[in-house]
Amino acid sequence: MKILRIIARLNVGGPARHVVWLTRALSDGDEFSSSLIAGTVPPGEEDMGYFAAENEVEPVFIPEMSRELSPKDVISLIKVYRRMLNERPDIVHTHTAKAGTVGRTAAFFYKWLTPGTLIGRPRRVKVVHTFHGHVFHSYYGGLKTKAFLAIEKALARFATDRIIVITRQQFEEINGKFGVGRGERFRIIPLGIDLAALQPRPGDRERVRAEMGAGRDELVVGLVGRLTEIKDIPLFLRAAAVSLKNAGDTGRKLRFAVVGDGHLRASLESEAASLGIADKVTFLGNRQDIGAVYAGLDAVALTSLNEGTPLSLIEAMAAGKPVISTSVGGVVDLLGDVVEERDGFAVCDRGVRVDARRAENYGRALIYLAESEELRLKLALRGQKFVEAEYGKDRLIGDIKALYRELLAEE
Repeated sequence: MKILRIIARLNVGGPARHVVWLTRALSDGDEFSSSLIAGTVPPGEEDMGYFAAENEVEPVFIPEMSRELSPKDVISLIKVYRRMLNERPDIVHTHTAKAGTVGRTAAFFYKWLTPGTLIGRPRRVKVVHTFHGHVFHSYYGGLKTKAFLAIEKALARFATDRIIVITRQQFEEINGKFGVGRGERFRIIPLGIDLAALQPRPGDRERVRAEMGAGRDELVVGLVGRLTEIKDIPLFLRAAAVSLKNAGDTGRKLRFAVVGDGHLRASLESEAASLGIADKVTFLGNRQDIGAVYAGLDAVALTSLNEGTPLSLIEAMAAGKPVISTSVGGVVDLLGDVVEERDGFAVCDRGVRVDARRAENYGRALIYLAESEELRLKLALRGQKFVEAEYGKDRLIGDIKALYRELLAEE
């Protein structure tokens, strides 16, 4: 079974790891063979090509394909189409919005632009698209968002055999709220991660905390992600300022870390200074030793405007850290049922959820988490057990293999 996988860019984040793991696992030379097409990582984002190399995956790079809309997308489409003619894939699987548009359009032409169509025998190929997140709110203005939504609806109807979402909440949003695709074509397949890579080595915690200047009795709350607008890191900084100001003795033991890089880094560092918390916030940049970083943190936060299922929270839970997040996308499913309603936030089975996007609410939630070691330990244990059961890499690979077999059996 020949699989052609396509992603817009191998930038830092969950989707890049996801496609590399799947490409490697489905290249066993027996039942499956896989190839990966990737576009260009734009300036301001770190390239994760090293991760592909570590996993012995050699992507085919198309320089013209990147995140933003461009006239070069026509060139990308032609190159992807030619690749399909050369490889003759049984399954084309696209990931992320741009690759989904270019790849599925090319697959549509590949399937139907053949003499066999005249006698009702188009090329034999199945097309799958994974929504790791979506761009239907909080990314662009109204007109551009409507255009993207119209494109997605057309592709889902005419050029996609299966649509993968990673949580029930995401399915209800994409199919139910925004009306993309037919319900029977969707499959919910949660993310998978390499749990072994998150196990700390001796000395990791002490080394990372020394780098942050964190004392033994300080509680470090970290945010892990790209420094882009969609992550709303200013909310994290404002909430940090609220908690430091209002937590009394607990506040004096709080420290914060931002792990990641991007074009907003300078402005975020300036904002931390203007809030008077620069001495309490460490910007660690992008890190390849992510297991060591989680070992050095005591809790992990997320403040995004829009998410699928955030890899940082799954990794944090796997590493045994309590999590706190805004209520976006798959976070609702990840954190579980509400156990206790508080003033402006809720304690859930596996984390703390802040529904209103107000720094005061988020700050109160941070203080509540910081003041209770018992709560932190309880949430960490529940989260770790949940992730170990539901989000292993082997489970992801098994689910994708089963889906591919199902598709080809329909012929």
